[in-house]
Amino acid sequence: MEKDIELMQEKDIERKLKKEVEKRNGVCWKFLSSIAGVPDRLCLFEGGIIVFVELKRHGAHPRPLQNRIIGKIRELGFRVEVIDSEEGIRELMTSLEEGKKRKKDETK
Repeated sequence: MEKDIELMQEKDIERKLKKEVEKRNGVCWKFLSSIAGVPDRLCLFEGGIIVFVELKRHGAHPRPLQNRIIGKIRELGFRVEVIDSEEGIRELMTSLEEGKKRKKDETK
């Protein structure tokens, strides 16, 4: 199993992310920008939830320019996740589901 994780490429993670987002009635668009360093994907969910996602092959990290852009997006109040594994995708989905549940409980 550990070897499978190491062999997982960015495109494999991207495919799995898109599938998981769509299972939750969201959209996961490839984000093409004229600005270098912008995250790879823009994930939109019901209720106005927006998550920018920077995808990396397992164990890789964002470049310095990407880190600066990610920081600026976060300063503006948006959520940005860097994901390099299926576990990262699961963590994001769990976090979104928990947030949705909390919001639902607050409206009761």
